[in-house]
Amino acid sequence: MASSVKVETSARLHLGFLDLNGSTGRKFGSLGLALDGPVTELTIRRSETSPIEGPESGRVAAHLALLGERLGLARNYSVTIGKAIPAHVGLGSGTQLALALSAALRRLESLPPDPASDALLLRRGARSGIGAALFSHGGFVVDGGHGTGKTLPPIVSRLPFPEDWRIILVMDTEVTGVHGDAEREAFARLPLFPEPDAAKICHAVLMQALPALVERDLAAFGAAISQIQTRLGGYFAPAQGGARYTSARVAAVMEALERNGAKGLGQSSWGPTGFAFVESESAAQQLVKRVRENNAQANPVMLICRGINHGARIATIQDP
Repeated sequence: MASSVKVETSARLHLGFLDLNGSTGRKFGSLGLALDGPVTELTIRRSETSPIEGPESGRVAAHLALLGERLGLARNYSVTIGKAIPAHVGLGSGTQLALALSAALRRLESLPPDPASDALLLRRGARSGIGAALFSHGGFVVDGGHGTGKTLPPIVSRLPFPEDWRIILVMDTEVTGVHGDAEREAFARLPLFPEPDAAKICHAVLMQALPALVERDLAAFGAAISQIQTRLGGYFAPAQGGARYTSARVAAVMEALERNGAKGLGQSSWGPTGFAFVESESAAQQLVKRVRENNAQANPVMLICRGINHGARIATIQDP
Protein backbone atom coordinates (compact mmCIF):
# COMPACT_ATOMS: atom_id res chain seq x y z
CA MET A 1 0.00 0.00 0.00
CA ALA A 2 1.33 3.45 -0.98
CA SER A 3 2.31 5.79 1.82
CA SER A 4 1.81 8.88 -0.35
CA VAL A 5 1.12 9.90 -3.93
CA LYS A 6 2.49 12.87 -5.83
CA VAL A 7 0.83 14.36 -8.93
CA GLU A 8 2.18 16.99 -11.28
CA THR A 9 -0.05 18.45 -13.97
CA SER A 10 0.38 21.51 -16.11
CA ALA A 11 -1.46 24.42 -17.66
CA ARG A 12 -3.54 24.30 -20.78
CA LEU A 13 -4.52 26.76 -23.47
CA HIS A 14 -8.18 27.12 -24.35
CA LEU A 15 -7.93 28.09 -28.00
CA GLY A 16 -11.60 28.72 -28.63
CA PHE A 17 -15.14 27.41 -28.86
CA LEU A 18 -16.59 25.77 -31.95
CA ASP A 19 -20.29 26.60 -31.70
CA LEU A 20 -21.78 28.88 -29.06
CA ASN A 21 -25.04 28.86 -31.00
CA GLY A 22 -25.95 25.21 -30.45
CA SER A 23 -28.37 25.07 -33.38
CA THR A 24 -27.25 21.53 -34.29
CA GLY A 25 -28.20 20.21 -30.86
CA ARG A 26 -24.66 20.36 -29.50
CA LYS A 27 -23.25 23.45 -27.80
CA PHE A 28 -19.79 24.84 -27.13
CA GLY A 29 -17.21 22.36 -28.40
CA SER A 30 -13.66 23.55 -27.86
CA LEU A 31 -10.02 23.07 -28.72
CA GLY A 32 -7.06 23.12 -26.38
CA LEU A 33 -3.39 22.36 -25.91
CA ALA A 34 -1.40 21.01 -22.95
CA LEU A 35 1.65 23.05 -21.94
CA ASP A 36 4.75 22.17 -19.96
CA GLY A 37 4.12 25.04 -17.51
CA PRO A 38 3.08 26.60 -15.26
CA VAL A 39 2.42 23.48 -13.17
CA THR A 40 0.33 22.30 -10.24
CA GLU A 41 2.05 19.83 -7.93
CA LEU A 42 0.51 18.18 -4.88
CA THR A 43 1.18 15.26 -2.55
CA ILE A 44 -1.41 13.39 -0.49
CA ARG A 45 -0.89 10.97 2.41
CA ARG A 46 -2.97 9.39 5.14
CA SER A 47 -2.90 11.37 8.36
CA GLU A 48 -4.33 11.42 11.87
CA THR A 49 -5.42 14.99 11.21
CA SER A 50 -6.27 16.77 7.97
CA PRO A 51 -3.73 19.52 7.35
CA ILE A 52 -3.84 21.08 3.90
CA GLU A 53 -0.90 23.33 3.12
CA GLY A 54 0.02 25.54 0.20
CA PRO A 55 -1.76 27.65 -2.38
CA GLU A 56 -5.42 26.86 -3.16
CA SER A 57 -5.78 25.01 0.16
CA GLY A 58 -9.41 26.09 0.54
CA ARG A 59 -10.36 24.65 -2.82
CA VAL A 60 -8.51 21.44 -2.08
CA ALA A 61 -10.30 21.01 1.26
CA ALA A 62 -13.70 21.38 -0.39
CA HIS A 63 -12.81 18.95 -3.18
CA LEU A 64 -11.41 16.41 -0.72
CA ALA A 65 -14.62 16.44 1.30
CA LEU A 66 -16.72 15.76 -1.81
CA LEU A 67 -14.42 13.00 -3.03
CA GLY A 68 -14.27 11.32 0.36
CA GLU A 69 -18.07 11.23 0.56
CA ARG A 70 -18.50 9.94 -3.00
CA LEU A 71 -15.85 7.24 -2.63
CA GLY A 72 -16.89 6.18 0.85
CA LEU A 73 -13.56 7.03 2.45
CA ALA A 74 -13.72 7.72 6.18
CA ARG A 75 -10.04 8.58 6.62
CA ASN A 76 -8.10 11.78 7.26
CA TYR A 77 -5.59 12.95 4.69
CA SER A 78 -2.91 15.60 4.59
CA VAL A 79 -2.27 17.40 1.33
CA THR A 80 0.69 19.57 0.44
CA ILE A 81 0.32 21.81 -2.62
CA GLY A 82 3.88 22.59 -3.65
CA LYS A 83 3.02 24.58 -6.78
CA ALA A 84 -0.18 25.86 -8.34
CA ILE A 85 -1.07 27.18 -11.79
CA PRO A 86 -2.17 30.81 -11.29
CA ALA A 87 -5.93 31.00 -10.80
CA HIS A 88 -8.35 32.87 -13.10
CA VAL A 89 -5.81 33.73 -15.78
CA GLY A 90 -7.12 31.41 -18.52
CA LEU A 91 -4.78 28.45 -17.98
CA GLY A 92 -7.22 25.89 -16.58
CA SER A 93 -6.00 25.95 -12.98
CA GLY A 94 -9.28 24.82 -11.41
CA THR A 95 -9.74 21.68 -13.46
CA GLN A 96 -6.09 20.65 -13.18
CA LEU A 97 -6.13 21.11 -9.41
CA ALA A 98 -9.35 19.14 -8.98
CA LEU A 99 -8.22 16.25 -11.17
CA ALA A 100 -4.75 16.15 -9.63
CA LEU A 101 -6.35 15.70 -6.21
CA SER A 102 -8.81 13.05 -7.37
CA ALA A 103 -6.10 11.09 -9.21
CA ALA A 104 -3.81 11.21 -6.18
CA LEU A 105 -6.54 10.09 -3.79
CA ARG A 106 -7.64 7.23 -6.01
CA ARG A 107 -4.07 6.00 -6.49
CA LEU A 108 -3.41 6.22 -2.74
CA GLU A 109 -6.48 4.09 -2.00
CA SER A 110 -5.93 1.67 -4.93
CA LEU A 111 -9.12 2.80 -6.67
CA PRO A 112 -9.47 2.88 -10.46
CA PRO A 113 -9.05 6.30 -12.08
CA ASP A 114 -12.23 8.01 -13.24
CA PRO A 115 -11.39 11.59 -14.25
CA ALA A 116 -14.66 12.09 -16.15
CA SER A 117 -16.87 11.31 -13.17
CA ASP A 118 -14.63 13.19 -10.77
CA ALA A 119 -14.64 16.25 -13.02
CA LEU A 120 -18.43 16.33 -12.96
CA LEU A 121 -18.53 15.77 -9.20
CA LEU A 122 -16.14 18.68 -8.65
CA ARG A 123 -18.09 20.92 -11.06
CA ARG A 124 -15.53 21.02 -13.81
CA GLY A 125 -16.27 20.80 -17.54
CA ALA A 126 -19.48 22.84 -17.49
CA ARG A 127 -18.68 24.12 -20.98
CA SER A 128 -15.44 22.49 -22.12
CA GLY A 129 -14.10 18.96 -21.98
CA ILE A 130 -10.52 19.79 -22.89
CA GLY A 131 -9.24 20.17 -19.32
CA ALA A 132 -10.02 16.59 -18.35
CA ALA A 133 -8.76 15.22 -21.67
CA LEU A 134 -5.47 17.10 -21.43
CA PHE A 135 -5.01 16.01 -17.82
CA SER A 136 -5.22 12.39 -18.97
CA HIS A 137 -3.46 12.49 -22.34
CA GLY A 138 -1.89 15.85 -23.19
CA GLY A 139 -1.48 16.91 -26.81
CA PHE A 140 -3.87 19.00 -28.89
CA VAL A 141 -7.52 18.04 -28.44
CA VAL A 142 -10.93 18.98 -29.78
CA ASP A 143 -14.13 18.15 -27.93
CA GLY A 144 -17.50 17.78 -29.60
CA GLY A 145 -19.52 19.93 -27.24
CA HIS A 146 -22.41 19.18 -24.93
CA GLY A 147 -25.40 17.22 -26.15
CA THR A 148 -28.44 16.37 -24.06
CA GLY A 149 -26.67 14.07 -21.60
CA LYS A 150 -25.00 15.12 -18.36
CA THR A 151 -21.54 13.93 -19.30
CA LEU A 152 -18.29 15.56 -20.29
CA PRO A 153 -18.12 16.47 -23.97
CA PRO A 154 -16.62 13.66 -26.06
CA ILE A 155 -13.12 14.09 -27.44
CA VAL A 156 -13.40 13.90 -31.22
CA SER A 157 -9.74 14.51 -32.06
CA ARG A 158 -6.38 14.26 -30.31
CA LEU A 159 -3.14 14.94 -32.14
CA PRO A 160 0.46 15.20 -30.93
CA PHE A 161 1.78 18.74 -30.88
CA PRO A 162 5.08 19.33 -32.74
CA GLU A 163 7.96 19.09 -30.28
CA ASP A 164 10.01 21.86 -31.87
CA TRP A 165 7.25 24.51 -31.89
CA ARG A 166 7.06 26.93 -28.98
CA ILE A 167 4.28 28.92 -27.36
CA ILE A 168 4.87 32.39 -25.95
CA LEU A 169 2.55 33.20 -23.05
CA VAL A 170 1.88 36.84 -22.22
CA MET A 171 0.63 37.21 -18.64
CA ASP A 172 -0.60 40.33 -16.81
CA THR A 173 -0.12 39.66 -13.09
CA GLU A 174 -2.37 42.57 -12.10
CA VAL A 175 -5.52 41.36 -13.88
CA THR A 176 -7.76 38.29 -13.61
CA GLY A 177 -10.21 36.99 -16.17
CA VAL A 178 -13.96 36.72 -15.78
CA HIS A 179 -14.90 33.74 -13.57
CA GLY A 180 -17.52 32.32 -11.24
CA ASP A 181 -20.85 34.16 -11.09
CA ALA A 182 -19.50 36.94 -13.31
CA GLU A 183 -18.74 34.37 -16.02
CA ARG A 184 -22.24 32.89 -15.86
CA GLU A 185 -23.75 36.36 -16.04
CA ALA A 186 -21.54 37.26 -19.00
CA PHE A 187 -22.68 34.23 -20.99
CA ALA A 188 -26.30 35.05 -20.13
CA ARG A 189 -25.96 38.64 -21.40
CA LEU A 190 -24.17 37.85 -24.65
CA PRO A 191 -26.32 37.59 -27.79
CA LEU A 192 -26.84 34.39 -29.76
CA PHE A 193 -23.61 33.51 -31.54
CA PRO A 194 -24.05 33.87 -35.32
CA GLU A 195 -24.50 30.47 -36.92
CA PRO A 196 -22.40 31.39 -40.00
CA ASP A 197 -19.49 32.26 -37.70
CA ALA A 198 -19.81 28.90 -35.93
CA ALA A 199 -19.72 27.17 -39.31
CA LYS A 200 -16.58 29.06 -40.31
CA ILE A 201 -14.86 28.21 -37.03
CA CYS A 202 -15.67 24.51 -37.44
CA HIS A 203 -14.38 24.64 -41.00
CA ALA A 204 -11.16 26.30 -39.85
CA VAL A 205 -10.60 23.59 -37.23
CA LEU A 206 -11.35 20.60 -39.44
CA MET A 207 -9.87 21.77 -42.73
CA GLN A 208 -7.04 24.01 -41.55
CA ALA A 209 -5.82 23.63 -37.98
CA LEU A 210 -5.89 19.83 -37.69
CA PRO A 211 -4.31 19.07 -41.11
CA ALA A 212 -1.68 21.74 -40.42
CA LEU A 213 -0.71 19.99 -37.18
CA VAL A 214 -0.31 16.68 -38.98
CA GLU A 215 1.77 18.34 -41.70
CA ARG A 216 3.68 20.51 -39.18
CA ASP A 217 2.74 23.64 -41.11
CA LEU A 218 2.97 26.46 -38.57
CA ALA A 219 1.83 29.18 -40.97
CA ALA A 220 -1.40 27.34 -41.83
CA PHE A 221 -2.00 26.35 -38.21
CA GLY A 222 -1.43 29.91 -37.03
CA ALA A 223 -3.75 31.33 -39.68
CA ALA A 224 -6.55 29.01 -38.54
CA ILE A 225 -6.08 29.86 -34.85
CA SER A 226 -5.95 33.59 -35.60
CA GLN A 227 -9.16 33.36 -37.62
CA ILE A 228 -10.93 31.54 -34.79
CA GLN A 229 -9.64 33.96 -32.18
CA THR A 230 -10.63 37.03 -34.19
CA ARG A 231 -14.23 35.85 -34.48
CA LEU A 232 -14.49 34.84 -30.85
CA GLY A 233 -12.62 37.90 -29.60
CA GLY A 234 -15.13 40.16 -31.27
CA TYR A 235 -18.03 38.21 -29.81
CA PHE A 236 -16.69 38.27 -26.24
CA ALA A 237 -15.45 41.87 -26.38
CA PRO A 238 -18.59 43.37 -24.73
CA ALA A 239 -17.89 41.24 -21.63
CA GLN A 240 -14.20 42.26 -21.63
CA GLY A 241 -14.46 46.03 -21.54
CA GLY A 242 -15.08 46.28 -25.27
CA ALA A 243 -11.77 44.78 -26.35
CA ARG A 244 -10.54 41.50 -27.78
CA TYR A 245 -8.05 41.14 -24.90
CA THR A 246 -8.97 41.45 -21.23
CA SER A 247 -5.71 43.28 -20.48
CA ALA A 248 -4.65 46.35 -22.45
CA ARG A 249 -1.03 45.63 -21.49
CA VAL A 250 -1.28 42.12 -22.90
CA ALA A 251 -2.90 43.52 -26.06
CA ALA A 252 0.06 45.87 -26.60
CA VAL A 253 2.58 43.04 -26.31
CA MET A 254 0.50 40.81 -28.59
CA GLU A 255 0.55 43.51 -31.27
CA ALA A 256 4.33 43.66 -30.98
CA LEU A 257 4.63 39.87 -31.25
CA GLU A 258 2.47 39.86 -34.37
CA ARG A 259 4.51 42.65 -36.00
CA ASN A 260 7.62 40.57 -35.39
CA GLY A 261 6.32 37.41 -37.01
CA ALA A 262 4.53 35.35 -34.34
CA LYS A 263 1.67 33.16 -35.56
CA GLY A 264 -1.74 32.15 -34.23
CA LEU A 265 -2.20 34.91 -31.68
CA GLY A 266 -5.08 34.99 -29.23
CA GLN A 267 -6.31 34.93 -25.66
CA SER A 268 -6.79 31.74 -23.66
CA SER A 269 -10.34 31.53 -22.31
CA TRP A 270 -11.28 34.80 -20.53
CA GLY A 271 -7.62 35.72 -20.18
CA PRO A 272 -5.84 37.83 -19.37
CA THR A 273 -3.19 35.42 -20.71
CA GLY A 274 -2.39 35.83 -24.38
CA PHE A 275 -0.55 33.31 -26.53
CA ALA A 276 1.40 33.14 -29.77
CA PHE A 277 3.16 30.34 -31.66
CA VAL A 278 6.68 30.27 -33.11
CA GLU A 279 8.65 27.61 -34.95
CA SER A 280 11.52 26.92 -32.54
CA GLU A 281 13.16 27.64 -29.20
CA SER A 282 15.76 29.95 -30.74
CA ALA A 283 13.12 31.89 -32.65
CA ALA A 284 11.06 32.25 -29.48
CA GLN A 285 14.06 33.51 -27.50
CA GLN A 286 14.94 36.06 -30.15
CA LEU A 287 11.36 37.25 -30.47
CA VAL A 288 10.86 37.67 -26.73
CA LYS A 289 14.15 39.56 -26.44
CA ARG A 290 13.22 41.90 -29.29
CA VAL A 291 9.77 42.65 -27.89
CA ARG A 292 11.11 43.19 -24.37
CA GLU A 293 13.72 45.64 -25.63
CA ASN A 294 11.04 47.68 -27.38
CA ASN A 295 8.47 47.42 -24.55
CA ALA A 296 10.40 48.32 -21.41
CA GLN A 297 8.05 47.08 -18.70
CA ALA A 298 8.16 44.27 -16.15
CA ASN A 299 4.49 43.49 -16.68
CA PRO A 300 3.22 41.68 -18.72
CA VAL A 301 5.42 38.64 -18.17
CA MET A 302 6.42 36.57 -21.20
CA LEU A 303 7.05 32.85 -20.81
CA ILE A 304 8.27 30.41 -23.45
CA CYS A 305 6.52 27.04 -23.22
CA ARG A 306 6.40 23.73 -25.04
CA GLY A 307 3.35 21.73 -25.93
CA ILE A 308 3.39 18.33 -24.19
CA ASN A 309 2.03 15.05 -25.47
CA HIS A 310 1.53 13.26 -22.17
CA GLY A 311 -0.90 13.55 -19.32
CA ALA A 312 -0.29 14.26 -15.66
CA ARG A 313 2.64 12.57 -13.92
CA ILE A 314 1.48 10.40 -11.02
CA ALA A 315 4.09 8.88 -8.69
CA THR A 316 3.51 6.41 -5.87
CA ILE A 317 5.85 6.86 -2.92
CA GLN A 318 6.57 4.05 -0.46
CA ASP A 319 7.98 4.64 3.01
CA PRO A 320 11.49 3.10 3.40
